[in-house]
Amino acid sequence: MWTIPNIITLIRVLIIPVFVVVYFLDWKWAHQAAAFIFWAAAITDWFDGYLARKLQQSTPFGAFLDPVADKLIVAVALLMITHTYQSAWITIPAILLLAREIYVSALREWMASNGKRDTVKVNFIGKLKTTAQMLALIGLLSELEVFMGVTIYWVSLGHILLYIAGILSAWSMVTYTLAAWADLSGKTK
Repeated sequence: MWTIPNIITLIRVLIIPVFVVVYFLDWKWAHQAAAFIFWAAAITDWFDGYLARKLQQSTPFGAFLDPVADKLIVAVALLMITHTYQSAWITIPAILLLAREIYVSALREWMASNGKRDTVKVNFIGKLKTTAQMLALIGLLSELEVFMGVTIYWVSLGHILLYIAGILSAWSMVTYTLAAWADLSGKTK
């Protein structure tokens, strides 16, 4: 159970309170530091999966904890940006992204209980959604439009990517639902 990938995943879960505390610290670079912590967590998500495959250290615990860690830190980040921006333009896609995560997780669990988890396994659209979502959250958490006198449009890009993630989220949710529809509608043998 205590493999390197599992330890990295567990650290990603344990860093969530640190991420939140840093974000709400009353100092100038708090949001940028929290965005960096979120970025590091996003990188470890890829890295722990890579190590699990490379070192042949995939475990049932890791298979359970990895998606939980991802959903926890993303949900927390979405809540934090809705608090910070207090705008329907941020809140609506954030709600869509959270609702999709709950829906797809429940759908995967239900399909797995019927022995058909592979029907709704992660697909390319889901991976694109995750990439857009992570980059959007980094930009929005950082609140950086200008860095060292240079306009970088990181927050503006974050807004655009949040909507792209929302669209991809809805698309992937429909794709997964259609893939599972025969089972959901009771039309399978």
